[in-house]
Amino acid sequence: MYQHIMVPLDGSELAECVLPHVEAVAAGCNVTTVTLIMVVPPLRMYGGAETRISPEERKHLEEDSVKIATAYLEEKAQLLKDKGVLAEVKVLLGNVVDQLVDYIDKNGVDLIVIATHGRSGVSRLFLGSVADRLLRHAPVPVLMVRAPGSVHGV
Repeated sequence: MYQHIMVPLDGSELAECVLPHVEAVAAGCNVTTVTLIMVVPPLRMYGGAETRISPEERKHLEEDSVKIATAYLEEKAQLLKDKGVLAEVKVLLGNVVDQLVDYIDKNGVDLIVIATHGRSGVSRLFLGSVADRLLRHAPVPVLMVRAPGSVHGV
């Protein structure tokens, strides 16, 4: 049923709670590709003149962020590969939800598996989350996994 699962990760333990679920879905659906993906947001500097950096420095910082993200994703992908799941990694730069939706459209993703804090009501209204925004904008099904210890009904 599903061939290409996209798994957005942000480096947190909360986000990683989806990995056992990804493994189960991949095995049960004979998935051909699992893409672990991280979007590095644009570098934003706040403050006075002392915080200004050159375009070269900005590029260097973004490249470092991509290297760190890639190493993290490769480590998590290896955990899936060790269990027989065909996993690949992708790091993108830009607005998180926009980049994820664009990746879905261009790469044949047919399922997203993502962790959620499980907020609702006023907390959700003010705090929001990538998972919530992705659920509203994704053109494919989204499997949201409530993280252990997440807030229920707040």
